[in-house]
Amino acid sequence: MKQPDRQQFPALKNKAYFNYGGQGPMPESALSAIFQCYQSIQEKGPFTAEAGLWIDEEIAATRAAIASELGVTPDTITLTENVSIGCNIPLWGIDWQPGDRILIGDCEHPGIVAAVDELARRFDLQVSTCPLMETLNEGNAILAIASHLHPTTRLVVLSHILWNTGQVLPLTDIVKVCHVFSQNATPSRKIRVLVDAAQSVGVLPLNLTEIGVDFYAFTGHKWWCGPEGLGGLYVSPDAAETLHPTFISWRSIALNSTGGLGGFKPDGRRFEMATSAYPLLAGLRKAIAFHQDIGTSEERYDRIQSLSHQLWTKLRDLPDIICLKSTPPEAGLVSFQLNETLQQAGATPDKMVKFLERKHRVMVRTILQPYCVRAGVHYLTLESEIERLIEGIQDYGQQI
Repeated sequence: MKQPDRQQFPALKNKAYFNYGGQGPMPESALSAIFQCYQSIQEKGPFTAEAGLWIDEEIAATRAAIASELGVTPDTITLTENVSIGCNIPLWGIDWQPGDRILIGDCEHPGIVAAVDELARRFDLQVSTCPLMETLNEGNAILAIASHLHPTTRLVVLSHILWNTGQVLPLTDIVKVCHVFSQNATPSRKIRVLVDAAQSVGVLPLNLTEIGVDFYAFTGHKWWCGPEGLGGLYVSPDAAETLHPTFISWRSIALNSTGGLGGFKPDGRRFEMATSAYPLLAGLRKAIAFHQDIGTSEERYDRIQSLSHQLWTKLRDLPDIICLKSTPPEAGLVSFQLNETLQQAGATPDKMVKFLERKHRVMVRTILQPYCVRAGVHYLTLESEIERLIEGIQDYGQQI
């Protein structure tokens, strides 16, 4: 694995950045590509035949780059703006019937929880919550999900890496359990698995074909370090057969020879909207190419694990800090809480986060459920930055 050129990242200068799980910094190559594409499309004329051909090429190239990283074919990829839209496409595209059931984990992002609640209200659905939080250090997430499946369960909603605790779920086994449970059902009544992949794409080596997941919604602006406003959704060929378009635009429909409607496009484009900020496509491809040039996805993941283990170990050595995980983290999210002594002295995660940014130029974030501090460790992270975070935490404790 090559040593990454951190000078490519303006956002990493003069600070220790641990917020990759919120938004990753973009490399200069991505920024330049976006700017150059905006210039190029204006020179062509933003609504010309030449620009239209260029847009088609950009979309196809980006869809192919994403598919290669995820171990799928380009036709299964829908380009979206973010994870939320990616999740809403299958949530609202399933042909729901009153009494159908959704199973959702108790560690899902509030935006997804709210969408599921609204879906249940409109279509008279039942929502069950699976207690995955309690499997962080003991118990079995697969068994927890299996025990909450029901004959009327149509969809299981969960994250590959839980955004609050950093737990990596055994997705392949979970998908298998869900599919086996409903193996005798008709295609429209099978249990589908929708995954919020906000914290896994760009971290885990992925082959979604082997995992067998139905829907996998991701973004380019977190661990891939691409531009905000561009993400995607993988829909398996099997699940696509019974999924209806949630949003409809000229990009999603096919036209016949006379310009009339010819149905929806036969691939991932059927779920896409228009018009998009097309120069972002080149920015995301450049960001992905930057990571590929550093090393394989396995090598990058190994580096993330090694650095997150270092941080977790050092945090465990601090008497006033309690790591949520009792074993080393499996990915880049490391969450921790303050012990009772610090809390009684008036310390809170919010105050610590503000202190670290103000005095030490260390950027972490607060999570509300459970109330804790979360640090995101990338392969771009330096060991010296981990030391800086630890020193800042110690300094905060001394200030209380």
